[in-house]
Amino acid sequence: MPPRNPGQDRTTQLPPVNRPTQREPDLLTHREPDDEFLMAGVDDDDDEYYDDEPELTEEEERRLRKKKIWKRVRIGAFVALGLMILGPVIAVAVAYPLVEWPKPNEVAERQDKTVTLRYSDGSEMGKIASPGQNRTMLTYEEIPDNVKNAVLAAEDANFYENPGFDAKAIVRAVWIQATGGSSGGSGLTQQYIKKATNNEAPTLTRKFTEVVKAFKMSNESDHNTILTAYLNTVYFGRGANGFKAASQVYYKKEMKDLTPSEAALIAGMIQTPSWSEDKEYAQKRWEFVMGQMLQKKWISQQDYDARKFPLPLPFEETQPASLEGPLARVSQQVQNEIDSDTVGITMEKAQKVGVTIYTTIDPKMQQAAVDAVNSVMAGQDPELRTSLTGIDPQTGAVRAYYPGKDGLKGIDYAKGTIQEAGSSFKPFDLVAALKMGKGIGDTYDATPRKIAGVEIRNASNTTCGKQCTIKQAMKESLNTVFYDMVASPNGTGTQAVANAAHAAGIPKSVPIEGKMRDLLVGEGGNPPNAGIAIGADNAQVRPFDMASAFATFAARGMYREPFFITKVEGPNGDILYQHADKATPAFDPVEEKSRDIADNVTETLKDIPLASRINLANNRESAGKTGTHELADSISQNSKAWMVGFTPQLSASVWVGKDAGNVAIKDKAGNPIFGSTIPGQIWKRFMDGALQGIQPEKFAKPKPLNNFNPPKPSNTPSNTPSNTPSNTPVVPPPSTDPRPTKPSGEPCQGLLCPTPPTNPSTSNRPNPGGDPGSGGRDPGDT
Repeated sequence: MPPRNPGQDRTTQLPPVNRPTQREPDLLTHREPDDEFLMAGVDDDDDEYYDDEPELTEEEERRLRKKKIWKRVRIGAFVALGLMILGPVIAVAVAYPLVEWPKPNEVAERQDKTVTLRYSDGSEMGKIASPGQNRTMLTYEEIPDNVKNAVLAAEDANFYENPGFDAKAIVRAVWIQATGGSSGGSGLTQQYIKKATNNEAPTLTRKFTEVVKAFKMSNESDHNTILTAYLNTVYFGRGANGFKAASQVYYKKEMKDLTPSEAALIAGMIQTPSWSEDKEYAQKRWEFVMGQMLQKKWISQQDYDARKFPLPLPFEETQPASLEGPLARVSQQVQNEIDSDTVGITMEKAQKVGVTIYTTIDPKMQQAAVDAVNSVMAGQDPELRTSLTGIDPQTGAVRAYYPGKDGLKGIDYAKGTIQEAGSSFKPFDLVAALKMGKGIGDTYDATPRKIAGVEIRNASNTTCGKQCTIKQAMKESLNTVFYDMVASPNGTGTQAVANAAHAAGIPKSVPIEGKMRDLLVGEGGNPPNAGIAIGADNAQVRPFDMASAFATFAARGMYREPFFITKVEGPNGDILYQHADKATPAFDPVEEKSRDIADNVTETLKDIPLASRINLANNRESAGKTGTHELADSISQNSKAWMVGFTPQLSASVWVGKDAGNVAIKDKAGNPIFGSTIPGQIWKRFMDGALQGIQPEKFAKPKPLNNFNPPKPSNTPSNTPSNTPSNTPVVPPPSTDPRPTKPSGEPCQGLLCPTPPTNPSTSNRPNPGGDPGSGGRDPGDT
């Protein structure tokens, strides 16, 4: 027998045909088929050794893939949610020990710093003192409940229920802003932090830090302490930091004497203190606060139903008298401008920093304004009021501002009133006509007659007749020509005149007595009526704006918004604001066309100062327009008088009238005041004084528009030639002034002078449907 192999007796071999197929030994990285733990979640579709397993359908594969995707999404969402919860907590925990909340005493020490005003040459004008300077910090017990409740109602009605911030309010504010709205989510504690740190940057970093500081402040002090700190330091407008100062500048009352309604108005100003003088805004905020107080049961339903808007005292009556007279009004204008969007600093910040403000006021020109008014008004009716504004046409800078002698104790007659402009409005008629295709050589019928259904007369006799050029009609201020130019079927229309005035510099609306007033519009927002053609009815403007509008003529059709602030410096000399010149073509988008229109208007106004006997010294070239508004019940008396005129370097507006609108204005001799008399004399003296030492400039020669053709000089005796010294009497042609004259050539103005007969058909007052006392009756124009 053959020898046996050593292992043959160990195992009995089955026949090959019956033996199952053997697999290759798996590598260490391979999975074991029977290892359920290792095979968990592993797709067996790829196991080539199990060919008999059924394949998945396309729909099953799609569902399986979707299941895997959602599994990953769920895991990602859980991770994100965890980060959202834990992230802020970690961030707050890290930031909490690193931040400090501002202490009330430290905040108060940084407030109420003096603001210094300087003239345009850098010399000091004066200082603006805060109403709250040297104030004492109040305790919680010293603050009346009315005040506490009003502030909580205005800013954070749920203050005592939140931990330094209102999470719901923040989420609501984020949602409103994300959907295109505007809302703030700061609670009262956050607001204190924001105001105290003077950081209002719209960044997430600032907001996060603010929340952490508010949270820390709430942990380290109680709600009463926080509310007290807020009421001692927050800004309420009118220069007042803290409610104690605010109660003085709004009502001149101690806090304990304020009614709930008065406290509600002051509290409502916290949101936007720079709008404190906007009556409409103040009333809206007051209504909101009163409603919140009712909802919280801090006032009764009976008190709410009996509520009446508590009108605050006028701004000027409540400010500390750091400046007197006209300069006090300059100070007010500076404060208004620094609170405007143009400057963007706000008086609140200015007082905290202690800035220096360089104004546009020229000390020599300002003194010239005071001297001119004082000299001419000496001995006049003490009830007469006047204003004077001087503006640099090349920059828009206000160089002189005389709004009345009483300063803050009286009315601002330059920017605080609106008056019928009379004939001084007629240059805007001409702008509209030039844009329509007319020329200053075009002629109109100057005879008294019915125009557009209204009988129109002129202020005085004229020899101009039925072929009177616009240039001559402007010189003689003929109502018939300008009424025809605007109101006739072929005229410009009244809206075109209003548009021309707005383009020149008359605003579309202005704040008067705390309320916005629309200018140069008819009832219900309709176009103005035909009285605007001769400066009546809807031709109501502020004297300040007339100086700005005529400055546009002087600047050859380029409009520059008037301004009072040149620059603002911080305590270290850093520039916080610098005015930038911005000029725009007024009368046409094309600068050349706007310039030509302005030059043609100026050409018609150049003869008027000489004809009105108020031509400037040293033959300095000037242009301007006088105007009057007749007394409603007397064609021989006036209620308002104007002179608005300019050189290439300075534009000035002078107005004279009385507080009681429809009252005759007379000079100290009892004679009616015309534009060429008291206003004209003030204008001349101011211009001569303000421009003394400044090299004269001539007006540019105009490019003729349309039918230019100025009338040629005739052999008829005329006004004194322009090279005649200004102190030489000017003898007007007899045909243009019906009044008897003295030997000197000046109009006779005494009671012994005969009065020329009045012809009703030559009245400049439109009959029913027109103005009861229209502008234009001004012998100074002739």
